[in-house]
Amino acid sequence: MQAGPLIDALHGGADIPVGDVRDVLPHRGTMLLLDAIERCSETGIEVSAVARRDAWYADDSGAMPAWIGIELMAQAIAAHVGLLAAHAGGRAKPGVLLGANRYVAHRTAFRADTPLRIVARELLRGDEGHGAYECAIHAEGECCAEAVVKVYQPSDFQTFIEGSFNS
Repeated sequence: MQAGPLIDALHGGADIPVGDVRDVLPHRGTMLLLDAIERCSETGIEVSAVARRDAWYADDSGAMPAWIGIELMAQAIAAHVGLLAAHAGGRAKPGVLLGANRYVAHRTAFRADTPLRIVARELLRGDEGHGAYECAIHAEGECCAEAVVKVYQPSDFQTFIEGSFNS
């Protein structure tokens, strides 16, 4: 997956004003992996992060294991959903990551202190809360990881969670 087509897809619609990532995501402390929202449109989002050598996920060399990329993608999607809701005058409902289809990491880890660019383009948004995004992580001019990530925003999150534990 080249950076061009996925990034270019974000330019297809009008930009949505972006702000501080902490205003959009519920994640706090060490669980907030994103640093900034770079660009957002109706069709997708571009965010940035840095692989921090002192983070909880860091390996012996201070790198971020590539499997953390799925969470970077999920947080990018959550930021997109949150910005769309705010732009429409509301707030995003809680959602869950259903899974990543064909997650392909082109390296085993993201080097310490390396800036990462995460791009997510919406492929599907269903009326019942299901969605899918084409995602990619770029670093040092290369695509490092890519996947189609599936998400779900239940209409009643509390009932959904309770039903998940009671089944």
